Amino acid sequence: MPVTIRQLEIFKAVVDSGQVTKAAENLLLTQSAVSLALNEMEIQLGGPLFDRSGRRLELNDRGRYFLPLSSEILDKFQDLDNLMNEKNGRIAGSLQLVASSTIGNYVLPYLITAFKSMHPDVHVNMLVYNTKTAEKLILDRAVDLGFVEGEVNHEQITVTSWFQDELVLISRPTKGSKKDFICDVKTDLNKYNWVMREAGSGTAQIFKSKLGKYVTDLHVVMELGHTEAIKKAVEAGAGIGCLSSLTVCRAISRGWLQRILLEGVDMKRQLYIIQHKNKAKTRLMNEFLDFCFLLSQCSEGRACLSSPENFQELVLQFGDRG
Repeated sequence: MPVTIRQLEIFKAVVDSGQVTKAAENLLLTQSAVSLALNEMEIQLGGPLFDRSGRRLELNDRGRYFLPLSSEILDKFQDLDNLMNEKNGRIAGSLQLVASSTIGNYVLPYLITAFKSMHPDVHVNMLVYNTKTAEKLILDRAVDLGFVEGEVNHEQITVTSWFQDELVLISRPTKGSKKDFICDVKTDLNKYNWVMREAGSGTAQIFKSKLGKYVTDLHVVMELGHTEAIKKAVEAGAGIGCLSSLTVCRAISRGWLQRILLEGVDMKRQLYIIQHKNKAKTRLMNEFLDFCFLLSQCSEGRACLSSPENFQELVLQFGDRG
């Protein structure tokens, strides 16, 4: 008897959760039903796919070989489902996304919410990882589209430039002053206390690559692992920070933070959309990609993100096109 699609779905659920119990909960099945389906599939495939340690299941060498093959089959069936749903003129289906931190936390939530308001039959699931992990998920066809801040170079991945972000310096607001400070990269950087992202983060790497020799003698008083922690520390007066404009534009516009203009260096960086070259392009994927490129029409995205009203107006214009 051949392996069934349902068995593949159960196998994938067990891989994702690492436990039969959790997989059963996620699939709304009984534990015995999941165990039976898994055991039958292993018999049909001629041997075990997991190493069992108590309740925990870990893929063995056969399972690791089988996982991408089964994922590709499930992906094709999902494409088929999406394509069939498109025949009646509506946009429906499930879209799987992965995004790196800045995009996933500060950009895509706006886009997904607005897109779903236009297409209520669409389900969107988004994972937030670094660029390297996002690239792997695309290669494994575990997700449909990736949105990343770092560069990706792989022959099986299509990389499309999206829009430019900019790293900006931020400080605690000065009482009575609404003007931006001006900082000379050659003479002023070592005058401040700095609150930085942890070593190895994309923001920290770009900051150092952009400023080079000018950041060797900085007085770093804190290294924090999350953007929001840096914003709060700067707001409290711990020092100045360097973060993506997308993450601080609203705080600056509301007066919670103040921007320091950096003269003498270009702090812009490119954001990208990535997808597998051999993955079927459904109407849902194409529609969402078109929708995402709206962002580049609005002052490279920053005006939309700092003012939801601006973005809503742009969304309405997009809807009128259809």
